[in-house]
Amino acid sequence: MSVTVKWGRDRLAFALPPKDTPLSAIRQSLREYTQLHSFKLVHKGAVLRDDHAPISQYHITAGSVLMLIPTADDAQAQAQAQAASSQESALLTTVTTELATVRSSLVPELNQLLTAGLSSQFPAKDYLRLGELLLQSLLRLDALAPERDWEQARKQRKDAVKEVQGLLDALDETIAARKAAGLQ
Repeated sequence: MSVTVKWGRDRLAFALPPKDTPLSAIRQSLREYTQLHSFKLVHKGAVLRDDHAPISQYHITAGSVLMLIPTADDAQAQAQAQAASSQESALLTTVTTELATVRSSLVPELNQLLTAGLSSQFPAKDYLRLGELLLQSLLRLDALAPERDWEQARKQRKDAVKEVQGLLDALDETIAARKAAGLQ
C-alpha cells in the first residue's frame, strides 16, 4: 500500500505510514529526498497546513495522490541554480572555442616561425601580427570572469591562459633573439 507524490514531472511512491503519523514526518522525508526547504502539499485540492495533525485527519489512505508544490523561494533558487549551470556551460564553451581557434589557426604559423628561428627570412611584420593575435586571444580569455564556485570553469580558463601565454612567451623570445642578431 503506497501513496504517490507528484512533483513536477516526477512521481514519487512511498509506503503509507500509520494513520497517527504526523504530517511533519512526511514533509521531512520529502524535504530530504527533494532537497527543497519549503513547499506546499496538496491533497484533493486542499493545502495541508497543520504539520502536527495526523495524516488520517487529511484522509490520506492507500492510493492517495499528494501534489508537492515548491514555494517561490525554492522555485527561485532552483531557477537560479539552473541559470548558473547554463552560464558556466556557456563559459566553458567560450574557453574551449577560443583555445581551439588558437590551436588551429595560430599555432601552425607560430611553429613555422619558431622552427625557422634566426635563419628565417619571414618579415618582421609576420612576427608582430602573430604576437598581436595571441595577445588579443589572451585578453579575450582574461575578460572571462567565472564565478567563485565554478571550479571546472576556473581551472579550464586558467589552463587556457597559461597555454596562450606560453605561446606568446616563445614568440617573444624568438623576436628578442632576432633583434639581438640584427634581423629585425
